[in-house]
Amino acid sequence: MKKIINDPKRVVDESVAGFALAHADLVRVETDPIHVVRADAPIAGKVGIVSGGGSGHEPLHAGYVGFGMLDAAVPGAVFTSPTPDPILAATKAVDGGAGVLHIVKNYTGDVLNFETAADLAEAEGITVRAVITNDDVAVKDSLYTAGRRGVAGTVLVEKIAGAAAERGDSLDEVVAIAERVNAGARSMGLALTPCIVPHAGEPSFTLAEDEIEIGIGIHGEPGRERVALEPADRLVDRLLEPILDDLPYASGERALLFVNGMGGTPQIELYLAYRRAAEVLAERGIPIARSLVGNYITSLEMQGMSITLLKLDDEMIELWDAPVHTAALRWGR
Repeated sequence: MKKIINDPKRVVDESVAGFALAHADLVRVETDPIHVVRADAPIAGKVGIVSGGGSGHEPLHAGYVGFGMLDAAVPGAVFTSPTPDPILAATKAVDGGAGVLHIVKNYTGDVLNFETAADLAEAEGITVRAVITNDDVAVKDSLYTAGRRGVAGTVLVEKIAGAAAERGDSLDEVVAIAERVNAGARSMGLALTPCIVPHAGEPSFTLAEDEIEIGIGIHGEPGRERVALEPADRLVDRLLEPILDDLPYASGERALLFVNGMGGTPQIELYLAYRRAAEVLAERGIPIARSLVGNYITSLEMQGMSITLLKLDDEMIELWDAPVHTAALRWGR
């Protein structure tokens, strides 16, 4: 194992400390228990938005804390859900009196621990609602979930819900738009290589030199099938076909096309894949109204990619375009 780390048990603490130093204008970091909070939180009268989960998916979630997106993020150990205590602390830190939304990826540990934290917050007089993201079409049940996994569509939910909260929407309104984005998002990923969790010290799974995993999860969970490596266009087709089968588009319906790297994939390959995805959508009469390309929800150093399509409406486009200023996503401000 070759990694730029010190003690494997201290990776998250030391990384978050570095994040705090690098982005002191955007966030503050509390260490006991650990959570990352928007620098100006809590904001009176604004719905607070909290997300989190296991580390190793950076820039998710801390990279999206800031104006127009998340108010707080709670990092757990690598690929391990945070416990209720830091989630509760983050919830209290962003409560401006208008309620708090938890955006939770559909993994059993995340769901249970966020639910427990919400119950504790409610006991302290904070109104908490939750939206569970479950955009992965690859598998219904996995090693980590009951139901579909929450993957790259989570970034889109966080951005659009964050913009709604920033413009002053009520808690019910923010929940409604978050649920609408999640309902309209579908994702599918693939892996060319495994990743190595620092405290494990060995690959999370094995693939032959000419083999890839279709439908991989962001923790290295198995997907639908293993196949021989194919040209990029065929790989893109393999990801898009189940997405479009699961949520068909009528001709003319607009989409946001999100091509995401899994951490070890260079931009040159992601844009090559985007080119093919755009071709397929054009052939089907699906206009791409907005796009996102890059490593936005990763799996440590895994080589691979995911494709997400979000069915857009006018309000989603307006909220997507709204200003955002975070460490990992920023425009319009």
